[in-house]
Amino acid sequence: MRGSVIGSGSFGTALANVLAANCEDVRLWGREPTVVDAINTRHENPTYLPGIPISERVRATLDLQDALDGAELVVLATPSHATRQVLARAKDFLPRNVPIITVSKGIENETLLTMTELLEDCLPEEFHPYIAVLSGPSFAKELARRMPTVVTIASHWDKVAVRCQKALQTETFRSYTSTDVVGVQYGGALKNVIAIAAGMADGLGMGHNARAAIITRGLAEITRLAVRKGANPLTLSGLSGMGDLVLTCTGELSRNRHVGMELGKGKKLADILGQMKEVAEGVKTARSARDLSLKTGVELPICHQVYLIAYEDKNAKMAVVDLMTRQPKSELV
Repeated sequence: MRGSVIGSGSFGTALANVLAANCEDVRLWGREPTVVDAINTRHENPTYLPGIPISERVRATLDLQDALDGAELVVLATPSHATRQVLARAKDFLPRNVPIITVSKGIENETLLTMTELLEDCLPEEFHPYIAVLSGPSFAKELARRMPTVVTIASHWDKVAVRCQKALQTETFRSYTSTDVVGVQYGGALKNVIAIAAGMADGLGMGHNARAAIITRGLAEITRLAVRKGANPLTLSGLSGMGDLVLTCTGELSRNRHVGMELGKGKKLADILGQMKEVAEGVKTARSARDLSLKTGVELPICHQVYLIAYEDKNAKMAVVDLMTRQPKSELV
């Protein structure tokens, strides 16, 4: 079996290693010549996963056609804001009747489309039944180190999700299937915004009570919006909802929590992002969340405050005051 991974960041590289357990040949496409060269010559991605060995079955390439030629499963691991651009270049080389799994956790700013909706917008209809999404609590470094990781793979066509499940199953990587494509994606995208808020509370030294409140009320926000968009509320209590939310809000490896902590300490967003190698998806998703809230009428108070801090330079302490002094209400409303 031949697998293809588009995107040589930390998560794409880690998933290439997972695929290599079941594929004789895994092609990994990347933009950076130094990364591609290091993977092929040293079997390591020193930029994004330093010190972690990469299977010799993984071959990196700068050529999209080469990466996709003969693939029997395609993983799209580009940042959400770059997915449309990469698809425009890759679509002529995409194999037919092959699962295409997106692992990007974001919502496109301009269109407010989820990643599977974006794929459907970019690709001919014949590809649509084969689109799937993978999400769940899965830090790339732990995944690459073969530490136990469990995720959800969702597709409208259950047969596709099962094919992806089998291709990615290893002794340390387990997946569950779902047909709730909407819920899995909203959980994966919006938890990054909530993680920025949780990080800000930590950066401000507000304690464990505040963090727990942000996680819990953040889940309520995510669920409200996801259900309005057609999700099963039970999905948000699963791996791609609560599981991913808890990990991203509390884990030391969380890029979004790191952004929030630095904001809480008073640093400017541009300075924080300028020092990071990889994308913190929650920054862009905060804008999408604000726009979705306005479009749907669904209240997202935590997401809205993150948007104000990130894009309108609101003081983080004042954001906490505004959240705490909102009109009292029933918890389940």
